[in-house]
Amino acid sequence: MSDQAAALREMISSLRPAPSRKPDSSDPSEKTAHIIAVTSGKGGVGKSNFTLNFALELQKLGKKVLVFDADIGMANIDVLMGVRSQYNLFHLLKREKSMSEIIQSGPNSLPFIAGGSGMTELFSLSEDDLLHFTGQIEEIARDLDYILFDTGAGLSKETIRFITASDECIVVTTPEPTAITDAYALVKVVHDLEHSAVFRLVVNRAMDRREAQQTADKIRLVAQKFLQLDIPVLGHVSDDPHVSQAVKKQTPFSIRFPNSPASKDIQELAFRYTQHSLQVRADSPKGIKGFVNRLLKR
Repeated sequence: MSDQAAALREMISSLRPAPSRKPDSSDPSEKTAHIIAVTSGKGGVGKSNFTLNFALELQKLGKKVLVFDADIGMANIDVLMGVRSQYNLFHLLKREKSMSEIIQSGPNSLPFIAGGSGMTELFSLSEDDLLHFTGQIEEIARDLDYILFDTGAGLSKETIRFITASDECIVVTTPEPTAITDAYALVKVVHDLEHSAVFRLVVNRAMDRREAQQTADKIRLVAQKFLQLDIPVLGHVSDDPHVSQAVKKQTPFSIRFPNSPASKDIQELAFRYTQHSLQVRADSPKGIKGFVNRLLKR
């Protein structure tokens, strides 16, 4: 694993051209990653599994993706991959490691940052530490197309911060009534706090396309009626026994069972995502610096 991480750092370094001037994140011509928060109204709907496999499919389509496990209480992206995490955000914030050193390599060399220790400290940084953190994440964001933050489920203040700071939010739900109710509740709370937040909806564990559409419509129609908010449906993922089999083997289902119904759905979903223009907020944060300032309310 250390060899994989070293290779990843070398790849990031080789992709970055030598700048003729210090990059300015406020410069609209400066490339930076599109930041996506993936969340759910309740736990147990398959949010982290979706994040992981969605990222892998985006990567197959030629996109440069980083998965950031931002679930403070139940960080488990590394467990789903069957990868033992050597470093996490804590090592960066304590300046023991650089950002490129805490990025680890998962299946198909997918870059990820493990959650757990360090997430709590992130929200109480000094000004000096904030500048250090911002500079570190700006450095890697210029080489990426997407950063996916796998947030905690439900309405914690940390999850809400990630959602309101990101360029857009993918809300994962299932056809279960409690999941639908909690997904709408999350959207409502966030929308009340931040009217410019952009949402997309994914229905997981759907029996078929019809059930997925019915589930999505329940949330969309209520949001349109009471919030005057349109939530596009990104797609659905079938209720597929191959998914739980892959979880038990600690291997992403899109890799272990690439021809399964769930894998085909996630492939279609990722392709559709890349074919549409990125959602842009009316007050879209300007680069990583804007995202960090909004996240930490500076």
